[in-house]
Amino acid sequence: MPVGHDLPDHYETLGLDRGCSEADIRQAYRKLSRRHHPDTNGGSPESVTRTQALNAAHEVLRDAARRRAYDEDLLIAEDTARAATAAAPRPSARRPSARRSANIAQQVPLKLEEFLRGTRLEIRVNDPACPEGPESYPVIVPPHTAPKSQIKVARDGGNGGLIVVKLTLRPHPRFKARGSDLRCDLRITSRRAASGGQEMVTGPDGSQLKVIVPARVARDEIIRLTGHGLPRPRGGRGDLLIKICYRPEVSISRLPATPVTDADEDEDEIEPTPLLPLPPGRPPA
Repeated sequence: MPVGHDLPDHYETLGLDRGCSEADIRQAYRKLSRRHHPDTNGGSPESVTRTQALNAAHEVLRDAARRRAYDEDLLIAEDTARAATAAAPRPSARRPSARRSANIAQQVPLKLEEFLRGTRLEIRVNDPACPEGPESYPVIVPPHTAPKSQIKVARDGGNGGLIVVKLTLRPHPRFKARGSDLRCDLRITSRRAASGGQEMVTGPDGSQLKVIVPARVARDEIIRLTGHGLPRPRGGRGDLLIKICYRPEVSISRLPATPVTDADEDEDEIEPTPLLPLPPGRPPA
């Protein structure tokens, strides 16, 4: 079902909602394409048209960058249609006494998980120049949206204008962002650092990732996991950079004390010098 003059609703074509995952899109397309394929429907014109619509929907929604751009166009088309309906002349409507600001920019901080999985927002605008009162707009952030992306929403009313939603990344307690890459620490024992082996870390999307630690790895060495970072503006994901942290083992032991024996004590004693007898008739000194 088209939502604009030339913009079809690809989600409705596949029977999905707009928060669906990549797996949902893939599964729905396979199921419906088999059901409506012309070869299984006698080559009917309806099946051909339906298959073409399914192929078009799948081509757009399976690509993260194309899906993100399509979602923005979809919201603008819907909001424009709603604004046109709201702007229709009403007998009791009063003319606005002041001209409202056409465009409004608003920053919205999102969690790391919301950029990866997508989320739904509601934007509220209280513009005194708007005769209809407070405005409310739903905003869908598609999965794999890149930080610093902008979503434009058409405002209601005859004056037009847009709400430009600028998405920013909230600080994360474990992952630090640098561009599209994420950084985190992996603390291991000094024995693991010496022998090497396999460690598991929790990725930014909650999945368990395998990390191969090379033998005799140095402290602060970086291990790169490709494709597990932040979504990129043109599709794909950055990398996860894992810094190896460990503390070298330091052991301190006491040396056994050497016992002192009686023989050692006897060797240390000084023998007294015996006194010689004085010659007869000589007084003592």
